[in-house]
Amino acid sequence: MEFARPTRELWPVMLTPFTSSGDVDYDALARMVDWYEENGSTGLFAICQSSEVFYLSLQERVRIAAFLKKRAHVPVIASGHVSYALEDQIDELRRVSDTGVDAVILITNRLAEEHAAPEVWMDHLHQVTDALDPAMPLGFYECPYPYKRLLSLDELRQVAADGRYRFLKDTCCDLSLIQQRLQVLSGSSLGLYNANTATLLSSLRAGAAGFSGVMANFHPELYAWLLRHFEAQPEKAETLQSILTMASLIEMHHYPVCAKYAMQRAGVPIDLYSRTRNHHELTPLVCDEVDQLARLTAYVKDTLLRD
Repeated sequence: MEFARPTRELWPVMLTPFTSSGDVDYDALARMVDWYEENGSTGLFAICQSSEVFYLSLQERVRIAAFLKKRAHVPVIASGHVSYALEDQIDELRRVSDTGVDAVILITNRLAEEHAAPEVWMDHLHQVTDALDPAMPLGFYECPYPYKRLLSLDELRQVAADGRYRFLKDTCCDLSLIQQRLQVLSGSSLGLYNANTATLLSSLRAGAAGFSGVMANFHPELYAWLLRHFEAQPEKAETLQSILTMASLIEMHHYPVCAKYAMQRAGVPIDLYSRTRNHHELTPLVCDEVDQLARLTAYVKDTLLRD
C-alpha cells in the first residue's frame, strides 16, 4: 500500500466494542467505522492496545481485521501478534495478513525480552518478517504494554533502508528524538505517525506523516482539521494545538472506557464493557469531564475553526 504524502494522515487507534455480555459487537463496530470516516479519518489502525489486543483471541483478531477491511472505505492496518514464541507470532501475523489488510504492524516489544541485546531484537525481526509475504507492507508500533521498546536511530536506518516498511507509530513523546528520527527517515518510504498530542504540531512542521493516537477516539475531527490546515493557518493551528494538549489529559481517566463513553454520547451504539478495565468503575466525575470535553469540541468547531 502507498501512504499518500505530503498530505498528513489521521489513523485512529481503534477501540473494540463489546456487548454487555463481553462478545465482540460487530454491529457497533460497523457504526464505529462510519463515525471515524465521517470525522476525517484517512485510515484505521486496528487490533492495537486501544483495541484491547492482548485480551482478544486469535479468532477474534482475525475476524475483526477481515470485517474492517470489508467495511471500511479507507485503508486498514492491523497488528495482532501477542504471543512470546516467534513461531506463534508468525502464525498470528500470517493470519492477520491473509485478511487483506493494507499493512501488518509489528509490536516492537513482542520481538525480544525487555533487556535483550539489540542484536537479538534485530535477529528476531528478520526471522518474523522473512516468514511473511514479501508483498505485504509492514510497520512498527511502539506499544507501551507490557513494556515500551523504542527503536534506536540505527535500527530505524536499517529498516528504512529495507524499503518494505511504511508506518511507524511513534510513542517516544520526545520532540528532540522525533526530529532526529525524521532526519533518519527523510526520503524513505517509512512515515512517522506521532501518537503524542503535545508534540504533534511541532512534529508535523518537522515532517511527521500524521497522527495515530488515542485522542482520535474523542474528537477526530479536530485532529483532521489540524493535519489539513496547520501550514495555511498557523495561528489557529497554535491555538488548537494548545486546546488539544489540555484535552488529551482525559486519556488518563479510565481509558478505554472513557473513550467508549465519549463515542456513546456522540451517537455510536457502543456498550461501555471493556476486558481491560471494569466499566462499572467509570465515575460520574469522569463522565462529566467527557461531557465538558464534548461541549468544548463543539465550541471550537463553531468558533475557532469556522471558515
